[in-house]
Amino acid sequence: MLGGTRRSGACLRCCLVVFAVASALFVSGPALYWRYKKGIKSVKAPPTCNPCICDCPPPLSLHNIAPGLVNFSVADCGKNDPDLNKELEKPFVDLLTEELKLQGAVSEEHMYHMNITFVQAKRMGTQYQREAEKCNAATETCEEAREQVEALLIKERKVTSLWERRAHQLGWEGE
Repeated sequence: MLGGTRRSGACLRCCLVVFAVASALFVSGPALYWRYKKGIKSVKAPPTCNPCICDCPPPLSLHNIAPGLVNFSVADCGKNDPDLNKELEKPFVDLLTEELKLQGAVSEEHMYHMNITFVQAKRMGTQYQREAEKCNAATETCEEAREQVEALLIKERKVTSLWERRAHQLGWEGE
């Protein structure tokens, strides 16, 4: 019995090692592959080709396409927004604390809704259980009544059969 436990423990360890190696390869494999592939490309000589000869017009500049966009600067984005400036001046720790508080509030609200849903589900389950018990009780009552009626029908058939025999003995010619 002890040998079976040792074997299962060894098998579990072996499976865990295989899982760890497979996970490591899955996570780091693509990066290693691209690094290896990049290394091979650097070893190869670059292909030589003849210079292209074409009569293409020069590419259009952004200034020629949309002159108004050249003066647009992304660095100016949000400079005039006092709320954004106020937020960006806060220390990083305060921003993280605020984010954690918000996440806590969201999780509490989620938990509250889950609890309400759980209580409603429990209530509905109890109601369905009561209905099922009522249905089972009614089914049992109906089954008992059917059995009683069946027993009475058997007795009635016996009595009818007895009276028919007596009537035939006395000369009755029935149906």
